[in-house]
Amino acid sequence: MDERLYRFLKYTAFALAIIFLGWILLDSDPGREPGNAAYHAGNTLFEDEAYDRALLEYENALQENPDHIHALRGRARTLMQLERYDEALDAFSAAIVRAPEVGFTYANRGILHDRRGEYELAIRDYEQAMSLDPETAEGPNWLTRFLRLQPDKPPGVAERAAYLRAELAKPEDQRRLRVPEIDDAQRPYKQ
Repeated sequence: MDERLYRFLKYTAFALAIIFLGWILLDSDPGREPGNAAYHAGNTLFEDEAYDRALLEYENALQENPDHIHALRGRARTLMQLERYDEALDAFSAAIVRAPEVGFTYANRGILHDRRGEYELAIRDYEQAMSLDPETAEGPNWLTRFLRLQPDKPPGVAERAAYLRAELAKPEDQRRLRVPEIDDAQRPYKQ
């Protein structure tokens, strides 16, 4: 191998390693904002489906920092998973008031309305989510599905909204608004 090419590759690898290490150290600093450590602990517990414990961590984050919007969204998602739907609705709505430009929050509130059987409200939130953040229409990306051990792509909000619209257009006795094996695969969005 050419000596110049070898040196170039060696220094490039070294520089990339330093950049990666710096990024990890910067990104892992939970003290940057009050409540971050509890928020990140809540996220880990949420992904492990330890929802009761995740809720406690999100609430700890909000006690440390009542303005921690990510903790508020995490609390709302967790309440939804715990089927505490009224509290989840209040939390999602509060998060939307604080940051109305975030499509993922509308998508999650749409999922909540969907689970409650409020299909028109679900469609409205799904459409708002897609207009604010077209990425929500696609559903979870391959990496998220890989980390969740979810090989099949669950329906995204665009597919679910289209399905609901089609079913609501049918006569009431012919509608099939719930398909548990498909509906159970739909998970909340995390930004």
